Amino acid sequence: MDVLILFGCITILVLLIAWAKVNTFLAFLIVSVMAALLLGMPASSIPQTVNKGLGETLGSLAIIIVLGAMLGKLVASSGAAQKIASVLKKTFGYKYITWAMSLTGFIVGIPLFYNVGFVLLIPIIFSVAYNYRLPLVYVGLPMLASLSVMHGFLPPHPSPMALVTQFNADLVKTFVYGLIVAIPAILIAGPLFARILINMQSSPTVTLRADELPDNELPGITNSVVSALLPVLIILGTTLITRICSDHKVVVNFAGFIGDPTIAMILTICIATFTLGIRSGKKLIDIMVIYVDATKDIAMILLIIGSAGILKQVFVETGVSNSLAAILQGLTLPPLVLAWLITAVLRLCLGSATVAGLTAAGIVFPLIGPHGADPNLMVLAVGSGSLFCSHVNDSSFWLFKEYLGLSIKQTFLSWSLMETLVSVIGLIGILILNQVLFK
Repeated sequence: MDVLILFGCITILVLLIAWAKVNTFLAFLIVSVMAALLLGMPASSIPQTVNKGLGETLGSLAIIIVLGAMLGKLVASSGAAQKIASVLKKTFGYKYITWAMSLTGFIVGIPLFYNVGFVLLIPIIFSVAYNYRLPLVYVGLPMLASLSVMHGFLPPHPSPMALVTQFNADLVKTFVYGLIVAIPAILIAGPLFARILINMQSSPTVTLRADELPDNELPGITNSVVSALLPVLIILGTTLITRICSDHKVVVNFAGFIGDPTIAMILTICIATFTLGIRSGKKLIDIMVIYVDATKDIAMILLIIGSAGILKQVFVETGVSNSLAAILQGLTLPPLVLAWLITAVLRLCLGSATVAGLTAAGIVFPLIGPHGADPNLMVLAVGSGSLFCSHVNDSSFWLFKEYLGLSIKQTFLSWSLMETLVSVIGLIGILILNQVLFK
């Protein structure tokens, strides 16, 4: 009965979000309280569970997500993203322009959240397409495939970061494993798949050209790349130092402090504020305005993440997760495949990759212990499942369609199919990696 209630509540959540168009945050709150009552939780305990689920989920994530949004906004507004794209375009030339766009999306996508990255980088797509006289879909899809993969697979993006926390995974291992899986997914679903779409024409209603800064106002390429990648470089560098100097307690403690994701992001923001802001002639007050705008972009993401944590907490405290685990243990599917499948179904129903991943987390969490699934690979399995087949209930579907001026059919044949390729290739990569690491 508990499992039926669980699936019933998820069905209601899907209907509220996808059919009734209820705000996702409100839908999560309503369903969480309803689930708690139906699963027999005392009414007096529900407020405490709500606060605990919200607080524990956001406690270790809010700072990282907000600072990540600030860094992404600064990378774009300072011209660093433009500089990266310009250098890659000159380096790769006409023949390999789709590879350049993939690499641009890969680099810039590390600090940028998908929706923010899309809006900020779409002018670059238009600029390159017009300069080379190429179809928008052919130029844009490889970059957006990279952005999507980075958003779904790799921390410090919201869903992967939340999954790392909820599954008690290792941040560095998850990132490294994610890179191994992400690169082939990006290459196949990006430049290679784009070749099939080279003749797909579009009729954008708004002609966007990049509002480019003069070359003499752009930051240097080293400054641009290092600033975009700095959080990752700090975390990976301090992890390496910790392992090399494991016998030196002071060094290990200091490296552990600097390498904490929150401290790494704080240091990055301080450094980037100078290197991409003040040194480029921006006033500090103008940089702060950029940061305020960045926080507006991710406010709802934070609320959705927190509210998804509430539902997970209800499932955990009422024991329904254990009941589901008992049923799942009887299935013959490997836990990584099962985690991917559950998340993919939720993605089809809910639309949002972040919501699908975070909703699935509470359901598949029991698979880590009894089945012995590696938590780092479980993060990636859920992440890849959350990208499966974006369609009409996903805002990214409409962003792609409207900006690039495509029909519904063209959007399914390009965007939806690309997302499906990314998800399936990701699962295959995860299963291969699992065999190599734990055979």
